[in-house]
Parts: sequence; structure tokens; C-alpha cells
Amino acid sequence: MTKRFVLIAALALIIGLPFWLRPKENAGGGGAGSPAGAGPLAEVLVVITPHNEAIRHEFGRGFAEWHRERTGRCVVIDWRVVGGTSEIARFLEGEYGAAFELHWRRDLGRAWSAEARAAFHNGRLPADASAVEREARAAFLVSEVGCGIDVFFGGGTYDFERQARAGRIVDSGVLRAHPEWFREEVIPRVFAGEEYWDGEGRWFGTVLSSYGIVVNFDALARLGVPWPRQWEDLRNARLAGEIALADPTKSGSIAKAFENVIQQQMQRRFVALRAAREDAGGGALEARAVREGWLEGLRLVQGIGANSRYFTDSSQKPPVDVAQGDSAAGLCIDFYGRQQEEAVARRAGSARVGFVSPAGGSVASVDPVALLRGAPHRETAVLFIEYVLSMEGQKLWNFKPGAPGGPRQYALRRLPVRRDFYERPEFSAWRSDPEVSPYGQGEQLVYRAAWTGGLFREMAFVIRVMCLDTHPELVRAWRAIIEAGMPAEALAAMQDLSAVDYDAARTRIKQALASRNRADEIRLADELAHAFRRQYRAAERLARGKN
Repeated sequence: MTKRFVLIAALALIIGLPFWLRPKENAGGGGAGSPAGAGPLAEVLVVITPHNEAIRHEFGRGFAEWHRERTGRCVVIDWRVVGGTSEIARFLEGEYGAAFELHWRRDLGRAWSAEARAAFHNGRLPADASAVEREARAAFLVSEVGCGIDVFFGGGTYDFERQARAGRIVDSGVLRAHPEWFREEVIPRVFAGEEYWDGEGRWFGTVLSSYGIVVNFDALARLGVPWPRQWEDLRNARLAGEIALADPTKSGSIAKAFENVIQQQMQRRFVALRAAREDAGGGALEARAVREGWLEGLRLVQGIGANSRYFTDSSQKPPVDVAQGDSAAGLCIDFYGRQQEEAVARRAGSARVGFVSPAGGSVASVDPVALLRGAPHRETAVLFIEYVLSMEGQKLWNFKPGAPGGPRQYALRRLPVRRDFYERPEFSAWRSDPEVSPYGQGEQLVYRAAWTGGLFREMAFVIRVMCLDTHPELVRAWRAIIEAGMPAEALAAMQDLSAVDYDAARTRIKQALASRNRADEIRLADELAHAFRRQYRAAERLARGKN
């Protein structure tokens, strides 16, 4: 009996001890950034975001303190993390669809139909839209239908433009309340071809994102390769099997990086043609530059892909693998590269990881913030938007941990959107990256949406069939060409991209990807992949001196 009692008591102690020793949580919800002493009456702000834990922690804490100083009230952020921006878009579409159907049936007393479902969030209704379609769209735009979430924070402008067009994000009033922020010298409307805020006040860029190369200096030294600072450097034959890449059909940031590679080649070609033929019409030269630059850019991407160790589904994997020495270099968004550099320096006391954004090879686009339609805590949501655009919020992006007004725990290593941030000399000592000035680059890539903006998905598709689906054959051909001393005939065979040239992307490929029948895309991908495999095998045979 005594033995049984001892066993029961020991079991009870094992189960109960963790609860007894657990520190008391802040009342009112807790979570990253919960203010100490936040009671059950604390306000709640619901934010959906693709941002990582470090950003959520610092902005949750920073906003709670700023809000309390300004209003005297406590606030807790309820972060909703459902995945990346693609997952967020699908989530919002589903939630608003269900909410509007309920509003249409219950509040308006209308019968739900396929027409209403398709039209209420369609920002581009055709002129011949039916009466039901027009009524559904109008009803949604004047409604306060919501999804229980207040703010969408983080992602790319493409995603926010889609939400604005659908009507799921709305004017927060911040543009009218703070006209002093939305000037050329603070947050420009457009910079280097990229939009930084919406003219109707529906979304605002909060932080800049560019693209570049993360490297492992130990691995580069082993290979005898200098630091690759331009996209072309990643085509170096000594880097064969050493480049870490992500699939552009799965990662929007890497697709944008590859678009930058192609746009740079187009821009260089345009400059060269204008210099050689100053008397020719600009329109004809531009069209030629775009077509030739498209091919040159794809050939460069093909060469980088031939050097790649893999193509992963996750854009976060390449910088981690580079930091570990599994790859010598990789493409990534700037803050992934800088954060790995920071982590290695902090944990290992090593400077073996570096990041560079190629001069003239990457535009700086923005990650916006926006108020969602039907926000349940609208007043607090507007204050959050004001906070992230204020200088107090901007400091969190690039100040060192512990700096006055900076983050407490994490160095976010990102670049604030406010231009006046970089013009404050007193900030230099506190900044994580004082040498970086996105508005002061000498050689600037100017993004031209007319060149590739309408072919974003088509570009990713071409890269997939050219490099991912055919990766083993591409790698074998490239290594045979390297071993043979780069014979021109074999190289030309590998780089024949006539099947995916600019005109093919705008016509045949675009039509297949836009088809309602998914089989059309699958058939074209299969056909092009087979063609590239034959081509790469032929290039390998030529390199090895075989017919």
C-alpha cells in the first residue's frame, strides 16, 4: 500500500510541478509584445502577417509601449500567422467570401448565386456584367463585411494591389492625417519604378526589400573564387554545384530576384543600343532591347541554375545552407542574408557569412501595411499603421538591439522606407547597417513594369522548365562543357532559348497559363521540358566530341 501511495504521489508531483513552477503570464492574452500588467481590459489588435517571430516580437512590444504612452491604455497584438503571402491571400479570400455570402443572404435578403460569388470581389468587372454582378460588387464596397482581422502587415506590393483591387483593404485615413510623411523627401510615391504607397491611401510601404547574394567566405576560399558581387559572377564555372536556389514558382521573393536579373540585362541592352544608334526611334530600340535582354537574362539564369546544388521550395533554406557551409553562395532577399550574417557573428563570433546586393542589379520594393475592410478594432488599427510609419517604428527595422528607441532583443537588419531616416547623422552609431543607403545608390536599376510586370508568372514558368524540371540534364551538359574548355558549339546548343523567347512568353506561354483547363499548362510544361532535355543531351554530346 505504501509503495503504491509513493508511486501515485511521485506521479502527481511530476504532472503538477511544471504548472507550479510556470511563471505567471500577463493577463489579457500575452504573446509577443504583450505589455507587463496588461489586464483583461487591455485592447486587442488582430494582425495577419508573413513576418517572422523576431519582427512580431519587436513590433508587438514597441507598439504596446508607444500606444500606452500616447493613449494611456494597454494593447495586446493577436498575431495571425497562416503562412506566406500566398496562403494569406487564400485565407482572406475564403473568409471574406463566407462573410459576404452571410451578409448577402441575411442582411440583404438576396439569393446567393455563382454570379454574386464571382463578382463581389472582382475589381475588373467587364462592361457587360449582369445586374446581379454589379449589385454584388457595389454591395460589398459599401459594406463593413469583415473577417475578424484588423491589419495586413508585410508581403509585397503585388499582394496588396490584389487585395486593394478586390476591395478587401480600405482607406485608413492615414494619407490625409499625415500629408507630411508622403512627400518625395520622406516616403516618395514612386522610386526607381517601384510604387511605395497607394494613391488612394489603401496601403503604405513600411520597409524596403532588395535582393542579392549571400556567401560563405570559407567556402569561397576553398574554391578559389572571389566574392561574387554581381549576378554574372554566379555563372563562374568554379561554383558548379555550389549555388543554393529556391523555386521561383514557389517563392515570390526569388521570382522577383530573377526578374531583377532579367530587367538589368534589358536595361543594359537599352543603354547600349541608344548609345550606338542615337538617331533611331526610341520605341523600336526599346522593343529590341526588351527582347534581346529577355534572352540574355534567361541565359544568365540558366547558367546560375546549371551551377546550382538544388532548387528548394523554401526561400529561407539557401541562406541557412550557405551559413552552414553546405553551399558557397545563394540568392535571397536582403534581410534573410543579413540575418544569417548577424546570427553567425553573434553565435559563433565569425565573419564567415556576407551579403551583397549587386550594384545596379536590384530594385528596392516595399513591404506594405493596410487596414482590412470591416476591421473590428479600427481605431487601434489606424494607430498601428501610424506607428510603423512613424520614426519610432522605423527605428526598429535597422537599429541595433539596445539602442535608444531600437529593438530590445533582435537585430532585424532591414531597411526603413523613410528617406529621412538615412539623412539623420546621429542615427549612424545606432544603425546595424550604417553603410547602406538605398536612396543613394550610384548605379540604379529602374524597374519598368511594362517590360516584365505582365510576364511575372510566365517568367517563373520558363525558369522552372528550363532549370528545375531538367536539372540533371542541365548540370551534366554544363559540366561536360566546363571539362571540354567551353566549346562554343556546345555552349550555343545549351543556350538556345528560341522556344521561350519574349514573344513566346507573351503569346503561347501566357495563353496556356491563363487557360481554364489546367491540362493546357501541364501539356506545355511537359513539351518544353522534353525539348530542353533533348537540347541539353545534344550539348553534352557536342562537348564530349560525340555526334
